[in-house]
Amino acid sequence: MLTNELENLIDTNEPLITALSNATALLFHSIEQINWCGFYLFDDEKLVLGPFGGKPACTVIPMGKGVCGTAAVERRVIRVADVNEFPGHIACDPVSQSEIVCPIILSDGRLFGVLDIDAPIKTDLRTKMSNCYPRLLKFLEAK
Repeated sequence: MLTNELENLIDTNEPLITALSNATALLFHSIEQINWCGFYLFDDEKLVLGPFGGKPACTVIPMGKGVCGTAAVERRVIRVADVNEFPGHIACDPVSQSEIVCPIILSDGRLFGVLDIDAPIKTDLRTKMSNCYPRLLKFLEAK
């Protein structure tokens, strides 16, 4: 269901910032038991805060630091059921207890950024993202 809503919401003819903002809003209000959802965009040096839903967030994340920076460097999805168990976790919101970070790699191999989702409970967020993550990647490829 969320995949269909995302499919209908984002339009490759819209500006990228518009589509990312709407995608973030949909995810933030549709995924149960999360307290933050947003994008960090790669600027060729670091990750910078993009569209998000939730409390104010860290604005810059160095590559290789925290869950987001590590997922970006290793170019793999990182699921953390308990953020206290992740060495070097960056606590932008101390309420967050679990996190999933999905790197966004373009077809030419370039890193676009990461999608970061946090929850105020210790949980595995994998199932919450499994359906909509591939659609986001397809959209970004079209942009």
